[in-house]
Amino acid sequence: MKGVLLFLVVLLITVAAVLWIRHGGGNTYSDLTGTPRLHAEALEEVLTYPEPVGNVAVSSTGRIFFTVHPESRPHGNKLLEYVDGASIPFPSPRQQSELFDTPLGIAIDRLNRLWVIDHGNHGLRSARIVAIDLETGKVLRDQHLDETIAPAGSLLQDLQVSADGRTIVIADASFWRKSPALIVYDVETGEARRVLEGHPTVSAENFVIRTDGKPMQFLGGMVALRGGVDGIALGPEWLYYGALNGSGLYRIRLKDLLNRGLPASQLAKTIERHSNKPLSDGLSIDTDGSVYVTDVEHGAIFKIGPDSGLTTLIKSPRLRWPDALSFGPDGYLYVADSALPELILKSDEHIRAQGPYQIFRFQTGSLGNPGQ
Repeated sequence: MKGVLLFLVVLLITVAAVLWIRHGGGNTYSDLTGTPRLHAEALEEVLTYPEPVGNVAVSSTGRIFFTVHPESRPHGNKLLEYVDGASIPFPSPRQQSELFDTPLGIAIDRLNRLWVIDHGNHGLRSARIVAIDLETGKVLRDQHLDETIAPAGSLLQDLQVSADGRTIVIADASFWRKSPALIVYDVETGEARRVLEGHPTVSAENFVIRTDGKPMQFLGGMVALRGGVDGIALGPEWLYYGALNGSGLYRIRLKDLLNRGLPASQLAKTIERHSNKPLSDGLSIDTDGSVYVTDVEHGAIFKIGPDSGLTTLIKSPRLRWPDALSFGPDGYLYVADSALPELILKSDEHIRAQGPYQIFRFQTGSLGNPGQ
């Protein structure tokens, strides 16, 4: 019996050590925020919802769509449209039960198609990509992505669509697998490729995220929230991206991502470090090429200009975890606040008690492409 107990103790210590080495530890990241250009009151509340909001996409006509964050383990509708003061399922509840498992990232392209990426519970089930025509409500695409594209431990959680509607880029943050990558998806053929897998620019750095002064650590500190490439923003020429726990905003030309003949080593050489950034989740881009970045530690939104300069646009304690960004009409930038620290490994009762959850917006002074 003593031998069995000793074995179990050694096993537990080994597992704890492996967890800590692979998922724990980390350094504090610098606070990059300066004096905000906008007063916190410029942040307008658009809607509230009793369950945590995931991502948001706003059409050119002002239609607002959002997902319920899958880390809150929702049992009902997972994609909704905000109409006349009410959040209604889109598409119907019956269709949702057939289409969705754990949808998170959404984007609207210039052909008025709403694209949804569903990570299949971190790749433990089948990930899928769905497209819905916003005029007719017809499902145009419902495609499962196999394990070579979305392996177990992956987290396909954000996507953006090229201006011509022919290419989608998806970010795999890979919290558990620790093999983050970008995925290039051909809309016409339905083919997908993983690129830059494990490259330093898509990988997490050794930083611990802190919100309200508390580190995002779990299981007694053995596991820290540490994700790879998360937010992505796609302009006419460049794809901008950065890791959740990463100090850099990087960019790569879309034409290079689409070049199948370019070896991985050569593709990596085309990457540019565009600027420093906060520890961030969502990204967006305006028509002038400035990139907008959330600061999840300090409840702020940054603007990074073409000259790589950082400006703190707005900062507010109401932003518990600014998750996703989407431009709407008239220069409004919409912010989905998931309040992620209140979701991960929390009980249903705790999550409900921390509600309601919000989507905000503010005027940037610039124009963007709605839905992106």
